[in-house]
Amino acid sequence: MKQIIRTVIALSGGLLGYYLGLQWLILLPRFSVRLEGTEAILLVAGFTLLGFLVLYGLGPLIISAIIRMTSWMENALAKIPAKDMVWGMVGIIFGLIIALLLAPALGKIPQVGNYLPAAVSLLLAYLGWAVAVRKRDDWSSFFSFRSQNWPPKNGDGAGPKVLDTSVIIDGRLVDLCRTGFLEGTLIVPSFVLDELRHIADSSEPTRRNRGRRGLEVLDILQNELRYPLVVENRPIRGSSDEVDAKLVALAKEMGAKLLTNDYNLSKVAQLQGVRVLNLHELANALKPIFLPGEQLQIQILREGKEPNQGVGFLDDGTMVVVENGIRYLQSTVTVEVTSVLQTSAGRMIFARPVSSAVSSH
Repeated sequence: MKQIIRTVIALSGGLLGYYLGLQWLILLPRFSVRLEGTEAILLVAGFTLLGFLVLYGLGPLIISAIIRMTSWMENALAKIPAKDMVWGMVGIIFGLIIALLLAPALGKIPQVGNYLPAAVSLLLAYLGWAVAVRKRDDWSSFFSFRSQNWPPKNGDGAGPKVLDTSVIIDGRLVDLCRTGFLEGTLIVPSFVLDELRHIADSSEPTRRNRGRRGLEVLDILQNELRYPLVVENRPIRGSSDEVDAKLVALAKEMGAKLLTNDYNLSKVAQLQGVRVLNLHELANALKPIFLPGEQLQIQILREGKEPNQGVGFLDDGTMVVVENGIRYLQSTVTVEVTSVLQTSAGRMIFARPVSSAVSSH
């Protein structure tokens, strides 16, 4: 395939040489030199052969440059969200229409009239793209291209989601994706990836293991689960160097949700109008609900803060504080729920042993 492209490039060089040879035949009489017959044919043939050989020799370099340019363009276009691309094309079309309307007047300007329309067309096409992309939300509202359900409400789970470092390191993201409840593209900002790499290279063993677990989570999502995972490298306009600020700015710019475990980041993002999915809140919401009067079995593991209290835990980690439960320490006992307390750290259950409780060691 490369040899065919190289031959086509060389033939293009031959055509260019042929054209230059004809132009030389036209210019030479001005210098009192006239070539006719065989000499004219040799001149044109020489230019044609020279053009062919030069571009044939430069063929590999030209092909390599074309491949690099197309690869760069492909990567650049892949990073542009589909919504930005659509509005950018609309902006280019409007810019070219304006340039077409201005072309007759610009063409009448002396000396530069032949070149000015093309330059103005390029400038207006670029401005059309830039303005359309930056003002895409305003234009969408103005032309009513958005549906009434946009931005998506809290129940719409198919939109893109920006991941922060805490939710990646947590590890539960893999199990959540396996269940199929989490839909849409997962976006990993490049600065979050850099932070994970920095944590994984830490000299502290615990911190290093957390960073490596985060990188393993991304590897499982991308290669094992084949989940739509995108590394976002776009520059964040108007944001500071702080990672949390960049996350909020990126989610806001992309119209995406922010998936995190960080309570403070959740509150800051919500104050700035960014929709947040907190994995801790999801886990708390999925814990079973116990009403006062219900009975359950619990193993008393340690003493409570108050006298005679015993403390146990459900399988999901919910703490159960048992009144007068210290005598059942290291035993399993049937208890009756007296009250349930919801705190920012999770749910706590208060209970007391039932009269017919039988402990087992």
